[in-house]
Amino acid sequence: MTSLRRRLLPWLVRHLSLYPPFLGAGVRVHTDLAHHAYRAELHARWYNRNTWGTHFGGSLFAMTDPFYALILQDHLGPDFQVWMKQAAIDYLRPGTGTVHADFHIPERRMDEIRSEVEAQGRAEPTFSVDVLDDQGRVVAHVDQVLHVRRVARAEAGSQDGKPTRGMEGE
Repeated sequence: MTSLRRRLLPWLVRHLSLYPPFLGAGVRVHTDLAHHAYRAELHARWYNRNTWGTHFGGSLFAMTDPFYALILQDHLGPDFQVWMKQAAIDYLRPGTGTVHADFHIPERRMDEIRSEVEAQGRAEPTFSVDVLDDQGRVVAHVDQVLHVRRVARAEAGSQDGKPTRGMEGE
């Protein structure tokens, strides 16, 4: 990780609401970095509703996208690479008003994932999150599979310390 990227990353994480896909969809992100937690909120606006006046499904899906990977990447550090490999969403009821999703990974689970990568070379942990409305009703349920591995550094042929292979190269 370059020095500039290392310095900018904490600022970017704290200001995820400014990330263009979130900004355009109206997603607001609240961070609790000390506890490895995020909350994504989506307020119903004219620009993120579908023709029926409910939340656009793509916005509901997008609001759940990066958080488990970000939490795990932050905990594991730059010697690990974390990608979302697979995701599925079940839309259970129309979303209106404000909806939110809370993301957290317990330290113990993150340490178990690290141990699995150390022992097997990679891990593919699964995570689930519910998108809830203001009354606490489940609007959508999302399942994600992450791909976690150690980064192949200069000893594997990279000149700049970046990975030389992606998931498909393993």
